[in-house]
Amino acid sequence: MIRIALLLLIATPALAEEPPHTGRAGSRSMPETSDFLLFAVAAGGVWFVRRAMRQRFRKAPKD
Repeated sequence: MIRIALLLLIATPALAEEPPHTGRAGSRSMPETSDFLLFAVAAGGVWFVRRAMRQRFRKAPKD
């Protein structure tokens, strides 16, 4: 699992690479690639934490 997380952290900047900023605002007709990548990383983080919490409470002794 850690290997996948490290791979995502390494690959994310390469996938989100765009040309340098020109200083002029452009029109947005759809979300940028970085928006999709941020959503995917956030969803992965939520999944990872929920999975860890389920495992932690599964191992806890019941009263």
